[in-house]
Amino acid sequence: MEHLLRLIRNSLKAPDVRKKLMFTFFILVIFRIFAHIPVSGVDLVQLKALFAQSQLLGLLDIFSGGTLANFSVMALGLNPYINASIIMNLGTLVFPKLEELQKEGEMGRKKINQYTRFLTVPLASVQAVGMFALLKSQGIIFLDNPILILSFILTMTAGTMFLVWLGELITEKGVGNGISILIFAGIVGRFPVIFGQTITTATSQNLFNILSFVVMGLLVIGLIVIVNEATRQITVHYARRVRGNRMYGGQSTHLPLRLNQAGVIPIIFAISLILLPSLFANYLTASSNQVLKSIATEVTIWFNPNGPIYNISYFLLVVVFTYFYTAVVFNPKKIAEEIQKYGGFIPGIRPGTETAKYLNYILTRITSAGAIFLGFIAILPVIGRSVTNVQTLLLGGTGILIVVSVVLETIKSIEAQLVMRNYEGYQK
Repeated sequence: MEHLLRLIRNSLKAPDVRKKLMFTFFILVIFRIFAHIPVSGVDLVQLKALFAQSQLLGLLDIFSGGTLANFSVMALGLNPYINASIIMNLGTLVFPKLEELQKEGEMGRKKINQYTRFLTVPLASVQAVGMFALLKSQGIIFLDNPILILSFILTMTAGTMFLVWLGELITEKGVGNGISILIFAGIVGRFPVIFGQTITTATSQNLFNILSFVVMGLLVIGLIVIVNEATRQITVHYARRVRGNRMYGGQSTHLPLRLNQAGVIPIIFAISLILLPSLFANYLTASSNQVLKSIATEVTIWFNPNGPIYNISYFLLVVVFTYFYTAVVFNPKKIAEEIQKYGGFIPGIRPGTETAKYLNYILTRITSAGAIFLGFIAILPVIGRSVTNVQTLLLGGTGILIVVSVVLETIKSIEAQLVMRNYEGYQK
């Protein structure tokens, strides 16, 4: 706590860091204002009644920051952008040109981000059409004019792109990763509503269960912090080299391999995919075709958030995406080449290919532990609700993981900027 207070005090003293913090806060205020601007033609009373009946829609509303239940212009949230990011990341494994762009550094990443934004537009439009079909089948939306329907779809798509733009503004001119911070702000914005519903429905019988849920949540927060900060230190020695009259190298250092190398990305990717079957099934339940209707009904049952198929699939997706994203952000072959280039070696391991194999072996082992932990956190809500019988606390481990991880990453980002500022001041 003392370290955090000192960090906040130092951040407010530094003019450039303070400016970035204020800019981030300003963007978050804009986000929360637009989150309460509703789209015309929607019966909000019936919509909230529908959300109260559906646990799936309630979960979606939490991760949209309440924009879905209010059906604001940002009701689609960042899901289309996240899905586009998944497609582009998978595309780097399939298309050589995308892989080359990824290796080009900052310019290549900017180009891939541009392609991701282009892909977000059609995905958001398709989801807007599906959302319209779902609301129409439930008698919640009253738009029959083609122009009004087109306006609805364009509004939904524009809301998503505006949200993406806000996230990129935070990344560029604010503090931390903008997309993650917006998701964090949406989840935190729903905390008062969730706990308010829980307290109002609390009785003397389940009050103990609520307290148990809170204690469980605090333990989960502690575990998340421990796992996020856990690293495996790989010792690296550097050989002595003589250049002119000077001697270089000869020291030892450590290469830190994080237990959770992928952060919150696997959870965000997995939840975006695991909700798709249920969403499409909800759209098809109003179909006049009996075959499609029966299939949609079965899919809805299979992918019930409390069902085994949903949770097993969710767990496996988190594990797969953890390995996938770790492979994207950490390249053992490249690290081994960099170590060899500067005359370094791992004791007992030959430089080059053998070092890459060793790093890959270590990374695979520690990633398996991190992946299983993330998968457990993902399905923790079902475990918590079955143990405590508290059904209103939908947030669970997934939301807590995102919140805690984003806070930790943002704190590290602020610390890095303070260190850089002090270093630049020392140079001057």
